[in-house]
Amino acid sequence: MQVQTKIRVLAIALLLAPATLHAQKPRKNDKSGYDNSARATVLHTANLYIMADSTAPPVATVTPGHEIVVTAHNGPWVNVFANTDSKDEDPDNKPEFTAPGDTPQPSAGWIRDKGIVGPTTPNGDALIYGAAAEFEAQAQQPHPPANAAMAAHLLYQRVFEYFPQSPLAPEAAFRSADIRWQLDKFDISSLPSAHEQEAYLRPQIYEGDLRKVMKLYPNSPFAARAAFDLLDNKLCGDWQGLPKCPELETTIYLKYADQYPGGPKSAEALYDAAYRQGVLVTMYTIDDNPKRGQAASKACQTIADEIKQKYPQSDYAARAASIAFRVAQGIPIYGSDRD
Repeated sequence: MQVQTKIRVLAIALLLAPATLHAQKPRKNDKSGYDNSARATVLHTANLYIMADSTAPPVATVTPGHEIVVTAHNGPWVNVFANTDSKDEDPDNKPEFTAPGDTPQPSAGWIRDKGIVGPTTPNGDALIYGAAAEFEAQAQQPHPPANAAMAAHLLYQRVFEYFPQSPLAPEAAFRSADIRWQLDKFDISSLPSAHEQEAYLRPQIYEGDLRKVMKLYPNSPFAARAAFDLLDNKLCGDWQGLPKCPELETTIYLKYADQYPGGPKSAEALYDAAYRQGVLVTMYTIDDNPKRGQAASKACQTIADEIKQKYPQSDYAARAASIAFRVAQGIPIYGSDRD
């Protein structure tokens, strides 16, 4: 009985550990030890029962990506402590993400021994990553299944946590962080403060997950992609027809492209800068400031030429060239372009 008690205490302690600890730099011995071998996740929605018997109604559900700790087996059943979605909880009122320090209360019970993958599962990294990619693809559909994005976020996180030495781990860590970032960004965009010109006047998107990717994988394409996401917190909301914002954002994008030369987002950053210079030409023309308008037109062409030289195969090279051509033709880039 004392051994069983210790096992259960260890299981509860594991599930209640702060989520921030999961993203610490992986150690070589993470694959050994009772706690790690007992940890697992599910690739499908599993009903949680009080007894190893499905004749009674389930007390909760364990959705894909949520973590369980396996404490016992009984034929086709496993006894677990699980982070669950309460059966009675209204999903419309449930926040997509909790604060970094919040931890869910685990539930104890039995689930079917199906679709369970943990650190000791053969090919487990690919199995979880594949499930995450499938949910991510579903989340991008016009009418996605409920919680598909959350499932993808959590499953990618499990790849990184359970298999830190896997070649899939860096990509999974970034994708998990990026999905959370994009969902939080979308939520904030619906707030009235999202239209404020100054970035500090609106809620900031949580940066912790992306910054962990940059810390764990410095000088990698994943760090460059994470840094590009982080630019969102520095950009204006509504430009309000004033040149201040596109001027600032041009500087932000050019600085990023200089910091990550040849990076996966550098061509896009240069295009964003070229576009804003094109916008400034329109704004300066409206403000009857031809001198600044000419300078912005020249800068737009210069940036477009840089993209063509450095990233000739990128779509952004052609897009920037089109922007520069229209600017040279006197076609407005911002507002209506009709004569």
